[in-house]
Amino acid sequence: MGFLSILSFAHKLIEERVTPGDTVVDATAGNGVDTVFLAKCVGPQGTVHAFDIQEQALLQTEQRLTKELPGCTSVQLHLRSHALLEETLSEAAQGKVGAVMFNLGYLPGADHLTITKPESTIPAMQGALDMLRIGGILTIALYTGHEGGRQEAEAVHEWIEQLPQMKYQVLEYRFLNRQNHPPYLIAVEKRPFS
Repeated sequence: MGFLSILSFAHKLIEERVTPGDTVVDATAGNGVDTVFLAKCVGPQGTVHAFDIQEQALLQTEQRLTKELPGCTSVQLHLRSHALLEETLSEAAQGKVGAVMFNLGYLPGADHLTITKPESTIPAMQGALDMLRIGGILTIALYTGHEGGRQEAEAVHEWIEQLPQMKYQVLEYRFLNRQNHPPYLIAVEKRPFS
């Protein structure tokens, strides 16, 4: 058995922390893989908020949900930037979200010029941390092989390095001997306050 891919590892980390009935967020819906995964984790009593700025992404997500989880009513699709995550979720969700997932870069199979950018990603991640409950997790899949990808990854690292270790535990998971800018994962767990 080999090592888990970065997305499988992100899913494993989330499965260990999220329970049925939780509220979770897919901050970059893309083609819907993570949205469906999160919907399975929280079940019909939970809520998934999926964000994307591209209508094509939300249509693909909706199609995947219909195919893999017919009748699923726990997912709310938002055609808006992940930077509006905190504004979109009600104050009732503040400090109660179990997991937030980010896949940075571009929508596979779509325009590669439409990419996530630090100016919206960093505020979105900060909002996500504010929404997380104690023990909740934020996962960030970083893709650096496209134009702007490396700069966004650097901005994410700079932001991550400022997080106080008493409040957050941060993990990086990557394959070191792969070529062509392999993606990697950063996970942030919200710790109990001391």
